Amino acid sequence: MPSLLSVNVGMPKDVSWEGRTVHTGVWKYPVRGPAMVRRLNIDGDGQGDTNGHGGEQRAVLVYQIQSYRHWQRHFGRDDLGYGQFGENLTVDGLLDDEVCIGDRYRIGEAEFEVTQPRVTCYRVGMRLGEPELPALLVSHHRPGFYMRVVREGHIRAGDRIVQTRTGPGELSVADTDALLYLPGRDPAKLRRALNIPALSPGWQGSFRELLAAADRPGTDTGPAWNGFRALRVAEVVPESTTVSSIHLAAPDGTRLPAALAGQYLTLRIPGAGRPAPVRSYSLSSVSEAGSYRISVKHEPHGTASGYLTTKLRPGAILEVAAPRGDFVLAEGTAPVLLISAGIGLTPVLSMLHELAAQDSDREVWWIHGARGPQEHPLAAEAHALLTSLPHAREHLFYSAATSEERHRSHATAGRLSKDKLIALSIPADAFAYVCGPASFMADMQHALTTAGIDPARIHTELFGTLPSINPGLTGQTGRPPHQPSGPPGTGPLVTFARSGISVAFPDGERSLLELADACDVPARWSCRTGVCHTCTTRLLSGDVAYSPAPLEPPPDGEVLICCSSPDTDIVLDM
Repeated sequence: MPSLLSVNVGMPKDVSWEGRTVHTGVWKYPVRGPAMVRRLNIDGDGQGDTNGHGGEQRAVLVYQIQSYRHWQRHFGRDDLGYGQFGENLTVDGLLDDEVCIGDRYRIGEAEFEVTQPRVTCYRVGMRLGEPELPALLVSHHRPGFYMRVVREGHIRAGDRIVQTRTGPGELSVADTDALLYLPGRDPAKLRRALNIPALSPGWQGSFRELLAAADRPGTDTGPAWNGFRALRVAEVVPESTTVSSIHLAAPDGTRLPAALAGQYLTLRIPGAGRPAPVRSYSLSSVSEAGSYRISVKHEPHGTASGYLTTKLRPGAILEVAAPRGDFVLAEGTAPVLLISAGIGLTPVLSMLHELAAQDSDREVWWIHGARGPQEHPLAAEAHALLTSLPHAREHLFYSAATSEERHRSHATAGRLSKDKLIALSIPADAFAYVCGPASFMADMQHALTTAGIDPARIHTELFGTLPSINPGLTGQTGRPPHQPSGPPGTGPLVTFARSGISVAFPDGERSLLELADACDVPARWSCRTGVCHTCTTRLLSGDVAYSPAPLEPPPDGEVLICCSSPDTDIVLDM
């Protein structure tokens, strides 16, 4: 009969790791005597990162002595003690390929229900000094699992483990883990998993996304072309004192592939410097003529934007990556909220063009904030498009305009704020598309949810770098991206397009993620070993090599930066 070998607890602490500080609760140590199990954890235990660990569905982590013996043989180690895999309960039995989601077990006075496999995370590798361990836990089908507490009570080492109920779906922990992290997943198993009430909400959400993707094969066709291609500047149109629209066409006069309203182009601009700077700009219109238009604001000290708005002339050649981006209009009949500030109007303006081209009868709200009419480019164009739509509303907010300027533009005084947005009485069943500075978008998201709009219907597009995901790290300085310290590298050129820097890959660097860390380029990661795909990044051009190979390759045109290095000069959308 299965038995409890050890109860392990530990409070979060700060740990030095690769020159940074990680706040983590992965250090667990055996408890002598009885331990009280409560709804959220065991007395004396805690989690450092509650986004990935802890909470009612992940109150207790279980790992088996059989897996300990497996890793002792695999790594040739004899120094592994109870709690070293971050588990609360070290058990004899309850193997991952036998225990099912929804199984219930009585241990001592307490009763538990299995909710999900362990979340793959770099910190278990950090704890054991084995960086590849997160990937190995998945590939060797030995993740361990979480349980919620059905009945609180005392437990202690030596207690028998008695199964009190079998999970309804007969889906083992190992099979559940493979469904999320390994290729070749079975849609029938995904559906079976979603019918297991005990499966944690986070894993249910991931499985719903995977099932939706499996049900629409072939819809993701990838970019219209790989890498960069030469496009000719057909026209440069000043829109204001600081903004110019640039029309791009194929040099041979053929039609360019269609783009979706709201997508962006990435430009490599040879005339603006060496190495050529790379920047991304949203499309500001949809074109029936097979050309593209971007509208660029001249930023102070902006090398690329300064060149594009003051020196670029018709006939010039720019290198352009294919349209990309998921910030696009959802089909349907629901109301549409197009909300922007400053130059953030460009992607939502292209959506407005699309709605006008469709003669849409949807309810359309155009809500824009600017300092005043001089800083409001393309205002007349947007107004004309709104006039052509039968159910359109326009709300402008000028924060630094005269009363006469506001009167002429029918604008409201002050900046577009959360309270002013709520006061508009926007429809709660709308889809919202928001673009502007990060603080503005955060305010608008809060306002929209307060107004009753489902967060799943709120879409944002952020200029510049994406917010980082660095679980457990503390004391981050938020420095702007920069060249790495130390001697220049001799490897291929790595360009971080959103961050605006290019770096020769340093000698001895192991991965693109480590290079991004060295440059303070905001990055998104969790496992750092090619498992979780949190670090998936668009690869705009070039080729990479993997080491270790990811358990599941990313889609075409994307790369896992945590376990890859450049084979050629590359451009990353980060």
